[in-house]
Amino acid sequence: MADREIDEEKRTTLRRFAALGAASPLAGLGASGSAEAAETTSDARDAIVGYVASTPGAHFSKIRDDLSLGTGETQHHLRRLVDDDTLVFQRDGDYKRFFPAGRFSAFERTALGYLRRRTPRGMLVELLRTPGRTGSELADHLDVSRATVSGYVSELDEAGLLSRDGAYAVERPETVITLVIRYADSFGPEAVELAAEADSLLQYDP
Repeated sequence: MADREIDEEKRTTLRRFAALGAASPLAGLGASGSAEAAETTSDARDAIVGYVASTPGAHFSKIRDDLSLGTGETQHHLRRLVDDDTLVFQRDGDYKRFFPAGRFSAFERTALGYLRRRTPRGMLVELLRTPGRTGSELADHLDVSRATVSGYVSELDEAGLLSRDGAYAVERPETVITLVIRYADSFGPEAVELAAEADSLLQYDP
């Protein structure tokens, strides 16, 4: 009974995200075998498409875990979706981050990758809200060490997301704010709070 409940919960999750992914003309390709196996394959693949569409920049483990898929199953479907040009990926250290094909520029993919990481996201959100924060102020606000902030400042600067000429400021802030607002629910409470301030922040011009 417990296994049946787990299977049904997984099926419900897959179908919820599959409804988002089914609009892709390539979603569901490659299903084969029995009708039940084909349906499961289609649901899983469409669910991945839908999940990545609503959570762009998610990495492999998050996709696998949030959709309750197996490791091999996730690898197989992601490989097919990349080969079919439905999804693309961008490397981020040890991670592969996945995006809908043709939707984001290189800058947007990089920004989304950092927004998926808790401390860089906190830094970017705080600097969008209050440009000119110092490293010490960011460290205090995020409850992390000054060294942690300094390391991420260097990364964000090198990635083209942060300017540190005099005071810290987010590069192309309107683009980053738009990404935060569009996918706020997938980023967490601080992004949702920032989205609520959208009207004033979209006028922001550092």
